[in-house]
Amino acid sequence: MGCSRQVSWLEAAQDVVFEESPAVRPFPVRHGRRVAPGWWWSSTTGRLVAYGSGVMRTELMLLDRDPAVVALAGRPVELVWREDGKVVGHAPQLMARLQDGSGLLLDCAGRSGPSARLAARARVVAAAAEAAGWSYRLAGPPDPVLVANVRWLAGYRHPRYAAGPWTPALLGAFGSPRPAVEAVCELGDPIAVWPAVFHALWSSVLRVRLDEPLHERAAVSVARQEAEAA
Repeated sequence: MGCSRQVSWLEAAQDVVFEESPAVRPFPVRHGRRVAPGWWWSSTTGRLVAYGSGVMRTELMLLDRDPAVVALAGRPVELVWREDGKVVGHAPQLMARLQDGSGLLLDCAGRSGPSARLAARARVVAAAAEAAGWSYRLAGPPDPVLVANVRWLAGYRHPRYAAGPWTPALLGAFGSPRPAVEAVCELGDPIAVWPAVFHALWSSVLRVRLDEPLHERAAVSVARQEAEAA
């Protein structure tokens, strides 16, 4: 996985480009699990990011769509400290670089919630992150409707699905909220138009409620920042 070195956390948080660092150790393969470790292609960076479980993949997907996130990495840093005379280490599962230059460290609590050990380590990591001007999140299970919707849109996250030269027409068709299918049929062949709409929803160029199941008559409109830019 590459060489490792131990430095002060506050120094590392300021100087190390963690988003370009390999994982400090690989994610283990756990027999009997439905999802094995794998790689997520990030539309944010155009690179593969490692994950170790299904819940990690879900969080990685949600971060990849977050406009505040500019880079992602899987387990690029391990924090080490002393506790009751013993050396304790913890490597947060995911790291995200944010637009303001700060970082986010994230662990997945899983469906049953965090173990006592993870909860205790999370408190230490959260304090360390705050001291460096970063943030830490111990993520519980996200809303299943949101996850299902974003997972569908993620299938169209690659730039090849972008509207390209007819982006102005796409934005014009959704200038005010309207059923998606109406604008799609107005723009042309639905087989060609729907992927561009889904890509624009993934990229937050268009907006739709993601806390409700997506369907063809869901109200879609131009995102506010796109409308202001136009």
